[in-house]
Amino acid sequence: MNKAVEQLQTVREAIVAATADAKRAPGAVTLVAVTKTFEPADIIPIIEAGQRVFGENRVQEAQGKWPGLKQQFPDIELHLIGPLQSNKAKEAVALFDCIETIDREKIAAELAKEVAKQGKAPRFYVQVNIGSEPQKAGIGPREAVAFVERCRSVHGLAIEGLMCIPPVDENPGPHFALLDKLAGEAGVERLSMGMSGDYELAIAFGATSVRVGSAIFGSR
Repeated sequence: MNKAVEQLQTVREAIVAATADAKRAPGAVTLVAVTKTFEPADIIPIIEAGQRVFGENRVQEAQGKWPGLKQQFPDIELHLIGPLQSNKAKEAVALFDCIETIDREKIAAELAKEVAKQGKAPRFYVQVNIGSEPQKAGIGPREAVAFVERCRSVHGLAIEGLMCIPPVDENPGPHFALLDKLAGEAGVERLSMGMSGDYELAIAFGATSVRVGSAIFGSR
């Protein structure tokens, strides 16, 4: 068996166990398999093993491989999980089923324009810079709830969740707890949090999707 397929199965089993340990309903957590830097030949065995939700960090890279894969496997769901530049809004709306990284007014406005033009609305998350790190994308935690409301009322975007990447050198638990609290205040139900090193902990704190790449595909 393909090594990545074996590792996919290990991750799936760990998600099931962590969901049960957290006394959450079976199937409450979606696995987003992160495929940045990997080619279609690496991804197809994972699709053939039944994985249907994938994440990419860059619009341009995704454009090079996913249109063909989505044509071949029409039930694929593709998430943008990396920073979005406003000049890529058109391509992002056309290609992605979910955009998880809305983090500023300009992006919200450009996405709203493209939704109106294309008549196609991906699902949307707001990215929160949960550790208030100056080098990291995302809206600050204190501004997040008001920003979600502006995305809805000013730009007409249906925000369904929040996404975060905790600081690498800190315990992610308190950051996951804060994102869950903000989601409650903002009235959103979906939480995209947890990656290869901490997805089981994220599930304990209420993650509804986890973004796992290296634990499936190996190091890049």
